[in-house]
Formats: sequence, C-alpha cells, structure tokens
Amino acid sequence: MSDDPLPRLALSAGEPAGIGPDIIAIAAAQSMPARVVCIADPEVISARAATLGIGLDIVTYSTLSPIPRHRAGTLAVWPISAAVKVVPGALDTRNAAYVLECLDTAVAATRRGEFDVIVTGPVHKGIINDAGFAFTGHTEYLAQTFESRPVPVMMLVSGDLRVALATTHMALRQVPDSLTTAHLVHAIGVVAAALKVHFGIRHPRIGVCGLNPHAGENGHFGFEDRDIITPAIAAARTPEVTVLGPLPADTAFTAKNRASIDAYLTMYHDQGLPVIKALDFGEIVNITLGLPLLRTSVDHGTALELAGSGRASANSLVAAMTAAIQLVHNSQPSA
Repeated sequence: MSDDPLPRLALSAGEPAGIGPDIIAIAAAQSMPARVVCIADPEVISARAATLGIGLDIVTYSTLSPIPRHRAGTLAVWPISAAVKVVPGALDTRNAAYVLECLDTAVAATRRGEFDVIVTGPVHKGIINDAGFAFTGHTEYLAQTFESRPVPVMMLVSGDLRVALATTHMALRQVPDSLTTAHLVHAIGVVAAALKVHFGIRHPRIGVCGLNPHAGENGHFGFEDRDIITPAIAAARTPEVTVLGPLPADTAFTAKNRASIDAYLTMYHDQGLPVIKALDFGEIVNITLGLPLLRTSVDHGTALELAGSGRASANSLVAAMTAAIQLVHNSQPSA
C-alpha cells in the first residue's frame, strides 16, 4: 500500500466476447474514489462503449506515469491486444491467451506494488480449457500462481451475509475425498482472520455447515461430519473466535441463524452459493482470501447472450470495486 489515500485498482476485463467490456464501460461512467487502470484491449472497450451509446474517453496508461484518479467518463487502459477481432457473444479460443495475459499482467503489477488490489471481470472457463489451458477458476489459478498450499478460500459477500467455500470448482463426487480436518482448520482460520482484518469484527462467529443431510446424524448418513468436520471445528475454536457446527445445511441459513453468524463455511460450491445468490444475485462480491494480495470479483459469468445488448447490469462490478476500495482502507494499519 502506498502513502496515497486513494486505493489503486487493477481491473482485468475478463472474456472479451462476454459482458466484461459492457460492465466496465458502464462502471467507468460512474465516479469512483480510487485510481483505476483497466487491463484490456482498448479497442474492445471503446467499441463496446460505442455500441452501448456510452461516451467513454480511453486514456492509454503507461507504467512510467502515475496512475490517474478515476473520473466519470474516463478510463485508463493498460493496452493488451486481443489476438483476433472480438464479436460480442461469440467465443473464440484464439483470444483465451489474451484473457490470461490480462490477468497475469494485473497479478504481476500488483505483486510489484504498483496496485493495491485486483478486481476481476468474468471469464469463460470452458473456452480457456478448449484453448488448451488448464483453468478451473480465478481462485485455483491464483493459488497456482502463488504456489499457495493449502489453496486460498473463496468467499462471497452481500451485506452482512458472508459465505465461504471449503472446496470450489470440482465434481460433487470428489468433494468428500477432498475434505480433511487440517484443510478445514486452515479454511476456518483464513475466514476468521479476514473477518477481523477486512471487516473489523474482533470476535467473529463462524457457522460451519455439515456435508451430509442433517449433518450426518452422528454417522448414520455418512461419517465425514462426525470424523472430519467436528474435529476441525473443535480445533479452530479460540477465545476470540466462536465456531459453530456442524450445522445442517437445510436450516443453517434461516433468518435467525444469519442474524447471529458473521460468516459461513460451506463444504462445496452448490451448498452455499445458491443461498446467497437467491437472496441478492447481481449485488454480490466474490473475495479471494488467503493470498498475499487482495482480489475481488463479480458474482456472475460472461452472459454471452447479453453482450452488446445494453441489458447487462454493472451492479456487481461496481460492488466489487467498492468492496476493493474498502478492503484496502481496512487493511491499512491504524494510525
């Protein structure tokens, strides 16, 4: 973090054929108390803004110059060229390397201290894999980049509801074999640390969901809750951190429970995310915890059918950028 009070955001645009360029153009039309650089093909951003009827002044960013303060209607762009012409809604494997280059550039610059936080646009995992790159998601990709072991923790946030995942993008049949007590203790610790540092919660309460129906019914519906999750909960408890569970997932998210729990740790992707997305889809922020840098993201995919249509909402991107700014401020040492 520099001495400049304005956080420095590196914004990777994501899949160019999707709504990434749309929502960037829409968000850039708004004021933002930060220094923002979008890492993308400026022609793609400019063309999409024109398609949407958004007046956007593209300013080429140079690493030799200070990062400009963001002004509504102006966007500083670190230029990286797409391999082939981008057609809204039409994926092309030839542009997959461009998507990863934008992300890698943002990561490398942030590691060098040029930026304080990365905000990522939506990518299309399928087309990246079709192009020959092993890619299951930003969280896993960043874990490989930083050689993080155990892997970082994905947490989605909407207001006071925070849902973290013990596992991310994997087949459901692989989840039970992926859960270990040590991994869960680590994940709970990462969530607890984030609640303290980034959200100012001095004594967090974390609810840990069980894996099986009714949290296993003491081994009658599977042994994982009794033999793996329960010991992890006991080991993760401290005088400062209350850890509850295993909570039966079917009742874990009742209004009464949500009112007394600062964050949930769920066992797999589709156990926790349907709940938070059902409540507030389009306004949610995806935060990667446990990395040596801060990263936020949108809560949605590329929405190819909406690209260039004028019907895409930038609310989640604006929320991700706003959260990134707040995370940077919260991470600063107190005077």
